[in-house]
Amino acid sequence: MPIKLENDTQKYLVGSIKRFFAEDMGDEIGDLKATRVLDFCIREIGPSIYNQAIADAQSYFQEKASDLGGARYEAEFDFWKK
Repeated sequence: MPIKLENDTQKYLVGSIKRFFAEDMGDEIGDLKATRVLDFCIREIGPSIYNQAIADAQSYFQEKASDLGGARYEAEFDFWKK
């Protein structure tokens, strides 16, 4: 399933792509070309970035979950040991 952007986000990114082409590439492009570049990036590059973000998040949460025993351990049945 392709990534769906909010309308405001897409408008901003199209404008950013147009500015990038104008300032860094010395080439003026219109909304149609900028939208095509954005669509290409979303379909070709987006999944790799998304997959890496999910892997990073999974690794982070697994690391935090594996430390729960030591970080939040409370001794049990110690009322009579006081």
